[in-house]
Amino acid sequence: MIAVHGNKIQLFAGNASKKLGAAIADKLKINLSKLEVGKFSDGECSVHIGESVRGADVFVVQSTSYPVNDNLMELLVIIDALRRASAARITAVIPYFGYARQDRKARARDPITAKLVADIIETSGADRVLTMDLHAPQLQGFFDIPVDHLLGMPVLCRALIKDKLLNGNAVVVSPDVGSVNRARQMAQKLNCPLAIVDKRRPHANSSEVMHIVGDVKGKVCLLVDDMIDTAGTITNSAKALVEVGGATKVFCACTHPVLSGKAMERLTQSNIEKIYTLDTIELPPEKKIPKIIEVSVASIFSEAIESIFADKPVSKLYEV
Repeated sequence: MIAVHGNKIQLFAGNASKKLGAAIADKLKINLSKLEVGKFSDGECSVHIGESVRGADVFVVQSTSYPVNDNLMELLVIIDALRRASAARITAVIPYFGYARQDRKARARDPITAKLVADIIETSGADRVLTMDLHAPQLQGFFDIPVDHLLGMPVLCRALIKDKLLNGNAVVVSPDVGSVNRARQMAQKLNCPLAIVDKRRPHANSSEVMHIVGDVKGKVCLLVDDMIDTAGTITNSAKALVEVGGATKVFCACTHPVLSGKAMERLTQSNIEKIYTLDTIELPPEKKIPKIIEVSVASIFSEAIESIFADKPVSKLYEV
């Protein structure tokens, strides 16, 4: 039970994270606070806070996943309502932060939408952000308010170790050069060697495998990434590991199951045996295929919320 020190804590969950919000509340041994979220006939977001939040330390759980714009707008309106209701401090708990891939001008006249989203979250009234596995960690610097950036890797490592999925014949594989640091950290935690799939991306949401750096022949491979979106990269990498590299089995671990476009078709037809993913994004029933194993982040988020409320460090949460 949380030790309240002269203030109260309240936890709200938006429509995108109802299940995760309820699980976090259960871990904290508190009830989810009352919140009504709906839409006017023209599609505008309608929010009503169902209880007093005056002087409270408030946490709002809402992933900005599909439908991204609706869920983002809902989060902003909830925060605004809480600010106008005199909440003492508002923390936006965003397990999956959308628009994180638009973090720079890749071409002339491109927007930097990640910075725009950071600005409007601050403007809406958030005092702090708690998130997990930003696509680019430097996005923390886009905010002028404190950001606690949790890592999904320790949670995934614990699940993999518990299920005894890997043995002494395993290799952790980065599906591209951009994910090498993440894969290297997991390889160190799991005491496995590292390999890299070198690829090029002709255009957005597509990839072409070039070659494999490292020895995967006769090995069990674990592909590691922060998200699976259209699943083109991860399935092409898995195919190359077996057909080019000579791997015997391929598993996958990721934080955010975005799973858009043809992702489900590709994953179903792929040679990936199991896909470990965190529940930062709530999957609809049609996406809960047998290959996908969901691992809950309720514990790590509840511990982080408790630490923030008590003004304690969250660094211990980065350990496996």
